[in-house]
Amino acid sequence: MASKEITSSKQTEECIINCLPRDLIERIFLGLPVSTLLTCIGVCKQWYNFIRDPQFVTSHLRQAPRCTLLFFHQEPFSSDNLPTDAIIFDEAWSQSTWAVPVIGPDDFLCGTCNGLLCLYTETSRIKIANLATGECLHLAKPVKKLRDDHFSFYSFGFHPGTKEYKVTHFLGEHQSYSQGTFHVIQVYTLGSEKWKDIRTPEALSLSSVKNSGVIHIDGTMYWLTDDTGASWNHAVISFDLSEETFARIQLPATALVGSDSHGHWITEIDRKVCIATAEVNRDLPKVLAGELQIWTLDNRVEQRWSQKWNIQHSMNCIPGPHFVHKDKIVMLSHDCNLYSHVLIGMNCETKLSNMVALLDFRPYKPENMQSYICVKSLVRLHTYKKAGIVCKPKQCEGWKLKKWEEWEDMRRNIEDAWNNVHEMEQETSSQPHRLGGIIKELLQNVADEIIRERVILEINHILEHLPDCPYQHPRSLRRLSLVEQMRDLEKLKARLNGVMDMIKVSGKAVADMCGAVKTYVLDRPGVHIQLCCHRSYRQGILH
Repeated sequence: MASKEITSSKQTEECIINCLPRDLIERIFLGLPVSTLLTCIGVCKQWYNFIRDPQFVTSHLRQAPRCTLLFFHQEPFSSDNLPTDAIIFDEAWSQSTWAVPVIGPDDFLCGTCNGLLCLYTETSRIKIANLATGECLHLAKPVKKLRDDHFSFYSFGFHPGTKEYKVTHFLGEHQSYSQGTFHVIQVYTLGSEKWKDIRTPEALSLSSVKNSGVIHIDGTMYWLTDDTGASWNHAVISFDLSEETFARIQLPATALVGSDSHGHWITEIDRKVCIATAEVNRDLPKVLAGELQIWTLDNRVEQRWSQKWNIQHSMNCIPGPHFVHKDKIVMLSHDCNLYSHVLIGMNCETKLSNMVALLDFRPYKPENMQSYICVKSLVRLHTYKKAGIVCKPKQCEGWKLKKWEEWEDMRRNIEDAWNNVHEMEQETSSQPHRLGGIIKELLQNVADEIIRERVILEINHILEHLPDCPYQHPRSLRRLSLVEQMRDLEKLKARLNGVMDMIKVSGKAVADMCGAVKTYVLDRPGVHIQLCCHRSYRQGILH
């Protein structure tokens, strides 16, 4: 009978929730993060259908907060053989500590779009992955075993008009990308059967693509190219993802003054194409040596630019392709620290203020960092999985590869050390209390009530002044980002030092209790005789 009442109550509650107006449910769901919505999907069929509805997915994506994704790619030729790592900062610049599960140790990031990451590996695969849901799509590359291919030659974008996601690849013509050019962009539309080759109007520079990067805005991709045949040294090339057509945009002449000694980078700020330029250090070409000028493309048709900022700064680097986030600019120094500065000033004369240290990203190097704007979304990839070039993931990949066994062993050893430290803390903290209980039980055989109460009072006083163990529960198992794992080792060392201090305090408490028993009980002959039958307890106390 009780079971029927509970079932009836649940049905009534479900009915009430689902009878709410649809727009009210939508307003509630739109305010929830993706992680919570993924839990809500399993509540009932109605919620599943509501949250999976493409219209709701689009609405939720439209108002998703923009995060900063820092990506540290591995150095294939480094003796350290560091794996790939990634860290996410939310809108309040709070740093994530967990590893991003869809990013493997061999992956390189080519681009982000609507919560999806485009990841490159040196094998024959391109991986599209949803940052929040973990859903992945593995694609065959357009050319297998392409010599001197590079992750910076791939890009990923979305056209809001056609609702199509496209992966692009600059197909180099020469052996060295630092000197090479390309005449062909290979394009793959998610869900289609094959890559398509599109010829460029002219030979374009691969080195500019590699050094400056690619951005996507409203269905068009943009990048810088060398233009030694014209009166300027750089130009912006645009490629419309829907029409698959090219256009050239000339840079403002004032942005090209002294271009031989200046670096040029393309970026996106407030959904607009921007060019950053600054004099660079001759010995360290990525280190800024002068003021940083940022120009905004106000009118693409008229090719009209305006200077947005003129920033005085110290000798730092800017991570690409996105280094301006609202009113802040992020810079990184060669001591492996990332900083944010508030941009203030009138007109284009801008100063940096309120510097905040965001991250010490050792053991990685500044030149291995990329900075992207990303969101967390409910965008699904299941509709694209039947396409001809979609591959099944390999049986052994990512952290399961043999070359990463050493890193996995280190991670497991760290987690084991944390568990051991927790057990030591619990044992050390409970030892004086256990001994106090033994002594109190032993004292029940002392006939002299005054002595018994006095010793018990002394023991209680000792135990009351012992500090509580600050860590009652073991740490949950988790995979930290590598940068955070380095910090985690420091925390582990500090925790070990804390255990040593706890052992000293507990040892003193044990010694004080044994001393009280010795003074008031064992050193008194009459009482001593009463305890002879409890010699084993007495020996335990003395030990």
